[in-house]
Amino acid sequence: MRVSLGGGGTDLASYYSEHGGFLVAAAVDKYVYITKHTTFQEEIIIKYSKLERVTSVEQIEHPIVREALKLTGVTDPHIELASMADIPGGTGLGSSGSFTTALLKALHAFKKNSVSPAELAEQACEIEINRLGEPIGKQDQYIAAVGGITAFTFHKDGRVDFRPCKIAAETLYSLEDNLLLFFTGYSRSASAILKDQHERSKKNDSSMIDNLHFTKELGYKSLNCLESGDLEQFAGLMDVHWQRKKARSSGMSNAHINEWYDYAMANGALGGKLIGAGGGGFLMFYAGDKKRLRQAMREKGLQELRFRFDFEGTKIVVQH
Repeated sequence: MRVSLGGGGTDLASYYSEHGGFLVAAAVDKYVYITKHTTFQEEIIIKYSKLERVTSVEQIEHPIVREALKLTGVTDPHIELASMADIPGGTGLGSSGSFTTALLKALHAFKKNSVSPAELAEQACEIEINRLGEPIGKQDQYIAAVGGITAFTFHKDGRVDFRPCKIAAETLYSLEDNLLLFFTGYSRSASAILKDQHERSKKNDSSMIDNLHFTKELGYKSLNCLESGDLEQFAGLMDVHWQRKKARSSGMSNAHINEWYDYAMANGALGGKLIGAGGGGFLMFYAGDKKRLRQAMREKGLQELRFRFDFEGTKIVVQH
């Protein structure tokens, strides 16, 4: 899974194909697991929140699973795929992109294919964006595949360049210690919220384009703060980012989220924002006073999700 550290929203084709996009994202140690098993009987078994038993790839209801099997050319009707996740979908941590990259990695391993993180990410984008028409960006697939704290540049022609952020060890430890995640209790569909942004960007809506230009600049400034070790200024940029993000769409926040955010800012947070497309999921804060902030969020009934950064990207855990 991942958290966005600046520039999120500029990874949608409706924006970057005209203006180019840039963002900084960090992979965290919360995972989607895919298990692949060869069965004796001639059937395809898919286990997720539902159970599917079918005899051909075309009959699979789960759109990502169906398209991933087609893309990798896995047509063997003796296959069982099961998925588990540390965090439920619709909570803003990029679970769909993580699911797709993990599934593709498992299928490539089954076929003994060697695939680079960039190829894996691009194939995941091909499935979710091109084949299934989801109005989403490329951030989730790329950060899941690549891992680490990474700066991404989205070119107008669709190419994606990325590099690890040059963050000093001391800054990294402080960032990891002081970034806190709290669950709002709401889950939502990212595509519903992003559809509005996507359509307004395509129509060249000036307020949306200006908002995303500003957000992209915040991405560059956030990277500079991280690489120069100025985490207090980084926290301030998170707050600016959130105020601008809220202005992007009416579905971005609600009265409860605004109340919790303001309470956190009055009780130990130096900056923060809602992670993901908006409308629910996780609030992330950079804490000046962790103890006070944790206490304040407990008072409001919000559950904390402890995390660490992950620098390995999508990987095979066990292979027989």
